[in-house]
Amino acid sequence: MAERMEDVADRSIAANDETKWGPLTTEFWVMAVLEAAILIAAAISDSLNDVRAWALVAGVGAAYILSRGIAKAGTDHSPRGTARRRRT
Repeated sequence: MAERMEDVADRSIAANDETKWGPLTTEFWVMAVLEAAILIAAAISDSLNDVRAWALVAGVGAAYILSRGIAKAGTDHSPRGTARRRRT
């Protein structure tokens, strides 16, 4: 019974090691706006050609993927309850 109550408490106070889902983070929205700005600038500007714009978009996307990987690097992906020590 105490174990079950502890699981409910962990869920209600969000005491887990998982990170946020990608689209709920500010990094995702900054990346999306930045990529849109790069593509709009490439369409308007004469000095920013399409090859350079797509390279910048790919670089921004790669940086976002890398940042999400670093954010999730320390999370625990083992089955629920096996990696955590229970309080006694």
